[in-house]
Amino acid sequence: MMMRKLFVLFLAFSLILMLPFPAYAEEEKLDFVKAKSVVLMCMDTGEVLYSENEYEHLSPASVTKIMTLLLILEALENQQITLNDTVSAGPEAVSMGGSQIWLEQGETMTVEELLKAVVIASANDACTALAEYVGGSTTGFVKMMNDRAAELGLEHTNFENCNGLDDTTVNHYSCAYDLAVISREVMKHELITKYSTVWLDSLRDGKTELNNTNKLVNSYNGITGLKTGTTSNAGFCVAATATRDNMSLVAVVLGSDTSEDRFNTAASLLEWGFANYEIVKPEIDEAKITDVKVLQGEQKSIKPVYNNNEMITVKRGAKEFTYDYDIKKEVTAPIKQGDILGTVTISGENGEVGKIELLSPDNVLKLTIKSIFLRFLLNI
Repeated sequence: MMMRKLFVLFLAFSLILMLPFPAYAEEEKLDFVKAKSVVLMCMDTGEVLYSENEYEHLSPASVTKIMTLLLILEALENQQITLNDTVSAGPEAVSMGGSQIWLEQGETMTVEELLKAVVIASANDACTALAEYVGGSTTGFVKMMNDRAAELGLEHTNFENCNGLDDTTVNHYSCAYDLAVISREVMKHELITKYSTVWLDSLRDGKTELNNTNKLVNSYNGITGLKTGTTSNAGFCVAATATRDNMSLVAVVLGSDTSEDRFNTAASLLEWGFANYEIVKPEIDEAKITDVKVLQGEQKSIKPVYNNNEMITVKRGAKEFTYDYDIKKEVTAPIKQGDILGTVTISGENGEVGKIELLSPDNVLKLTIKSIFLRFLLNI
């Protein structure tokens, strides 16, 4: 009886093995990666070119400051503050440990001087002084940081401070992917490279030396920034940005065991990205973008538009692409400017390489009795 059961089990198992299972190609791992988590992203398109554990919640250490920098840069762009504004150091800023420029309570510096200290020397006291100036308090500024993360759609980030010191935080984390997205936003502001590409500078009439914590600034061809971070909890981290041949990449490396590992991993990721990918401008056929009929609208049809500056990331050397135009035949008013009316899917020999959205260029209001009457009067 036992032998019969064993035979039946063996026969069933054999039949299962004969069934056609789908083959899943395991993603090739790059052997030079020495970190808990990494992401390589094309900043021109937002496409992730390589990743490992990209959503793992980790301490970002001072790479946290890229969100602080983003908010400072946006405040400057919106003219809420200026580079020449004078900021007075308060007790909280002065009490910060780690990397610092040794601010004294009541000491004043300009926004630009403090910004330079944050970007180049990763100064925690300067970072806190700026956060208090823009947010009213560090608590208010941290709320701004988390609100901005939510606006960017980042689901694996929570900030508890503006500088990344993790000796007093319990729920301060981010992930390689989210930090790459924030880095991409920061690098949209050209002002940042005025500081992030500087190797040596100084403050207080040369009395305080600023040495860039990002050693790639002095060694990697095309480097544009951006931010390092190191704590006992986080390990060695870096968000490194670079531009070559009109393509910009960001490599985020979290949780390396040594400083050398983080820089070597970041440099190798960037090198791998530049060697294997390039960006191209899609060749959209305007004749194939047909009008969309508008039902119950104040205008009868609308012609979709697209971002003419949009680029796609492709394998280096790829030349042949096909374009599939999928456009709605009709939509019902009201329509908002920017509503998606269709897409153009771009494919190469290995499948889809990009997608361009076709959008409504204007608002189209719903037809009402009043608008019908006005139209009637105009046509009399």
